[in-house]
Amino acid sequence: MANFPIPLYNLTTKKLNRLSNLYCLILTTVICTVFYLIGLWQHSARTPSVSAGFLAADFPCSLPNSTVKSTHKPIKTNLDFSARHYAHDPPPTTARVLHFPPCNQSLTEYTPCEDVRRSLRFDRNQLIYRERHCPEPQEVLTCRVPAPHGYKVPFRWPESRDSVWFANVPHKELTVEKKKQNWVKYDGDRFRFPGGGTMFPRGAKAYIDEIGKLINLNDGSIRTAIDTGCGVASWGAYLLSKNILTMSFAPRDTHEAQVQFALERGVPALIGVFASNRLPYPSRAFDMAHCSRCLIPWGKYDGIYLTEVDRVLRPGGYWILSGPPINWERHWKGWGRTREDLKAEQDLIEKVAKSLCWKKLTQKADLTIWQKPTNHIHCKITRKVIKHPPFCEARDPDKAWYTKMETCLTPLPEASDLREVAGGQLPNWPKRLTSVPPRIRSGSLEGITTDLFRENTELWKKRVEHYKAMDHQLAERGRYRNLLDMNSFLGGFAAALVNEPVWVLNVVPVEAEINTLGVIYERGLIGTYQNWCEAMSTYPRSYDFIHADSVFSLYRDRCNTEHILLEMDRILRPEGSIVFRDDVDTVLKIKTILEEMQYDSRIVDHEKGPYQTEKILLAVKQYWTALAPGLNQERSRPS
Repeated sequence: MANFPIPLYNLTTKKLNRLSNLYCLILTTVICTVFYLIGLWQHSARTPSVSAGFLAADFPCSLPNSTVKSTHKPIKTNLDFSARHYAHDPPPTTARVLHFPPCNQSLTEYTPCEDVRRSLRFDRNQLIYRERHCPEPQEVLTCRVPAPHGYKVPFRWPESRDSVWFANVPHKELTVEKKKQNWVKYDGDRFRFPGGGTMFPRGAKAYIDEIGKLINLNDGSIRTAIDTGCGVASWGAYLLSKNILTMSFAPRDTHEAQVQFALERGVPALIGVFASNRLPYPSRAFDMAHCSRCLIPWGKYDGIYLTEVDRVLRPGGYWILSGPPINWERHWKGWGRTREDLKAEQDLIEKVAKSLCWKKLTQKADLTIWQKPTNHIHCKITRKVIKHPPFCEARDPDKAWYTKMETCLTPLPEASDLREVAGGQLPNWPKRLTSVPPRIRSGSLEGITTDLFRENTELWKKRVEHYKAMDHQLAERGRYRNLLDMNSFLGGFAAALVNEPVWVLNVVPVEAEINTLGVIYERGLIGTYQNWCEAMSTYPRSYDFIHADSVFSLYRDRCNTEHILLEMDRILRPEGSIVFRDDVDTVLKIKTILEEMQYDSRIVDHEKGPYQTEKILLAVKQYWTALAPGLNQERSRPS
């Protein structure tokens, strides 16, 4: 084998590698050129007149906005990115159209649960037919109750106590029937209220002064009162000057519009009657109860009506009776009854009062006053002698919504000493308002503590200031008089307004988790129970302002939101306001309905700022009335 030198061998190998790389590059270039030429030939052989629009037409996912253009111009396509391949949705449901037309003009005073025509279907025994009888669901009206033509904003308090616009309550019956008793007088375009009553011809003030000579009305020990068969509520109207807040009531059809007159005057009142059901108030609520010729048969039915008065009277409270049969020796001829009949009636009342362990304090002229004991220690001892009525067995004494009255004696909370006030001593007014109520101090309300009560009181002071900042009518002193709190809890809203010239009816819904109405009365405030799935026992246009705190969350899935709003509209005066507090979804739903009901409304932030899920809705009812007789118009302004 020949041996070559090593350098010569390396040089030959490098040259061979270079030649190999050159051949690969040339071959690659030739192949790419050939394929490019083939592709160019195929493209030039295709027919040039086919447009993008026709090509796309062969596919199901076509572009509906594509346009056909000449090949000599660029193709302009509007792209649509909507989905094309999806399952078909179920057919959409038709949205319900909200429509709330005005009711017939004959319904300007419509009170659904006290409708006289409906009441005639019920038993007349024990006045059951005059109790609440609400429409069946299919009978509920879905229209807006109009104000009478010519309706005007009521006079401001205290002028409203003495004057009411005739157009607002166009009834002259009482001016004729009670002409000699100075209940009410018709004077041009208004009614005037001289303050008279059947048993106080010299006026309510003089009558109250006579009571004040017998019991102390000035020291704050008496704060809450109840007036049964109230007439036009002059007794309650004049007691307000002594800081005594009276819950007045009378039946719907005894005298035309008596409760309506009371509300127009700016005096607390409800439609109500002693019949078969308990009064809608908790036990131990009132410091004083009053009847002035209220025509209630106190001694009949085993004294059941006096037994109910006993239930709602506070320990040590007073019952005042004037009119038949009191002072029958003087009045029997004028009353058109015999001496024997009247004496028998009074003897029966005395007997029932004694069986309830009441003490007769005094009888002077036309007035008699009894006092309930401060506890039942002595009364339990006397049950061994006076066995009727027996003490009621285990039953909630505060349950009072469609609850039948009983002829048993409601027992007071236990006491260990004869001088002890059962249930706890209450401070005199106004200290009573902010003192911790006995029902809370005793721990009888689960979850409600002394600290919670105080925090709630301070909270509502801040909230009411926030309301005033957004509602100039609420902030204007004297613009409102009659206020309604639909879900009061501890009465903090009313307590925050106590120095304003207003009164607040505090409602505790019967569906509320805790029954707090007794606490509200222990604070020296007034209220009632209510199921907001039903109408309230009051006339249309009773209130200037309504507060609805979490009401619609409470009644979610219980009843129709629209029906509650229509009831609120019925009892709210034209140009009155509503403040709703609720979660944002509920508030938005309410606002949509209110717009269809011709309200001006706006959503405002929570007092803690915009990031709270709870929102506030302020709504103002527009002014509108029934049509003027003979005129074809929908609205009219009073002159």
